[in-house]
Amino acid sequence: MRQNILVIFTINTEYLPEHFQEIIKHEQEVVAQWKEEGILEHLFLRPTRNGAVLVFKAIDELKAQELMATLPLFPYMKSVKYLSLIKEF
Repeated sequence: MRQNILVIFTINTEYLPEHFQEIIKHEQEVVAQWKEEGILEHLFLRPTRNGAVLVFKAIDELKAQELMATLPLFPYMKSVKYLSLIKEF
């Protein structure tokens, strides 16, 4: 069943590589591509700057997990939560 999926992730900021800024740049490119393809509805940065919240549309949780695993930051994530949403209005 296709639905909206909310993904909340936190980066392990204690173990960031020296080339972290390059990883961030590539991450932004990947996310921009998802937005262009119409599968990413929203991206929110967390105020603590240690993670983000993404809202995918018209995909299932398994697809969201597959997409998240392709992110350059994925190896540095200490937690990733997936929540299925049903849009009310």
